[in-house]
Amino acid sequence: MDYYMNDQNCVDRLFNEWRQHGKIIIAYDMDDTVFDFHNKGLQYTDVVSLLNDVKKVGAYFICFTGRTDLDIVKQYLINKDIPFDKINENMDFADFTGRKVYANIYLDDRGGLSAACDILRRAMVLMQDYISK
Repeated sequence: MDYYMNDQNCVDRLFNEWRQHGKIIIAYDMDDTVFDFHNKGLQYTDVVSLLNDVKKVGAYFICFTGRTDLDIVKQYLINKDIPFDKINENMDFADFTGRKVYANIYLDDRGGLSAACDILRRAMVLMQDYISK
C-alpha cells in the first residue's frame, strides 16, 4: 500500500508539522464544503465546527475557491463565523509559488472531504494532548 494511503500516516505527518511549527495552514473550498452552492438546503455545520475547533488549537486558514466574487465570499465567511486569513492567496510567510496555495491539508467536497476532516480531527486531538502536557 502507498504510504499516504494509510490515514494514520497522514495524521502523524500533519501532527508532526503542527508540533514543529505551532500552527498549520488549512485550505478549504467554498462551494459544497462550507456553502450550499446548489441551494439544496444542505448544512455544513460539521466542517465549520471543525474549523472553529482547530482555530482554538492554532491554525491559519485559506478559503481556496474558484469563485470570482471574492467580496461576497468574504462577507459570507464573516457572517457565518467561518475562520479565514486569506482568500485564494498564500499566507504572507509561505515561501511558495504556484497555481494552488500552500497548505498542510486541503478540505474539499471533491477531494475526500470526509477523510480529510477525520485526519484533521485526529491530528487536532493529538495536538491538544501535546499542548496540555
